[in-house]
Amino acid sequence: MKIEGVIFDWAGTTVDYGCFAPVRAFMEIFREYGIDATMEETRKPMGMLKWDHIKTMLSMDRIHSEWVKVHGREWTDRDVDEMHEKFSEKLLGILHGYAEVKPYVLEAVRQLRDRGIKIGSTTGYTDQMMEIVVPKAAENGYEPDFWISPNSVGNMGRPYPYMIFENMRQLGLRNVHTVMKVGDTISDIQEGVNAGVISVGVLEGSSEMGLTEQEYEALSEAGKKAAKERLTQSYREAGADYVIDHMGCLCDLIDEIEGQSV
Repeated sequence: MKIEGVIFDWAGTTVDYGCFAPVRAFMEIFREYGIDATMEETRKPMGMLKWDHIKTMLSMDRIHSEWVKVHGREWTDRDVDEMHEKFSEKLLGILHGYAEVKPYVLEAVRQLRDRGIKIGSTTGYTDQMMEIVVPKAAENGYEPDFWISPNSVGNMGRPYPYMIFENMRQLGLRNVHTVMKVGDTISDIQEGVNAGVISVGVLEGSSEMGLTEQEYEALSEAGKKAAKERLTQSYREAGADYVIDHMGCLCDLIDEIEGQSV
């Protein structure tokens, strides 16, 4: 079996090491509403459509209790709409600074193209956000063959599989078993699982790990190993078929998969 297409996530997978742009914006918005969301709470729904992300955070037991304590009432979808609008404005103001391409990505993309493998992408960002990220990433050397946001699939983003299916349609990919989805969040893994493609989690620089490149490199070898083992287990529990350290391992994984079917 030959791999014919690889569909990447964006922030935390191919750009924005550690996926810090949306995290910063989410935490600031919740702070405006009187709630200090933790890094763990903020990162847990990462990869979802951003409106769904906010609603998921508001539904968390601790944040829900804090909301009622601060506001004296239950939150509503209107609150989610308002928070999402403010979040979007804040994120749009900083996104241009978070499109730096992650290590090994450009080399991996060159190798994929040399093999004739098509390169697609999905995201939890909106079209408006991607209008900032895509050209900035291209300036930095990264440009997939196709990208799509939840806006183009009726806002049915991850964990729904429809963005992957639209990638397959646009790229002329016929068989889900020859397509690989690579991402850095549990939502990414679930998106791949629900589409029936090969689902791959990436460890270093991921939103799930939540460390800057400097923070990660400062860890001891034992610390790095423990962080990767913890995250590998989370990816596996979400249904990941494979887990790689970083993009430099991707083509070796493809060789392994293609070798299994010989």
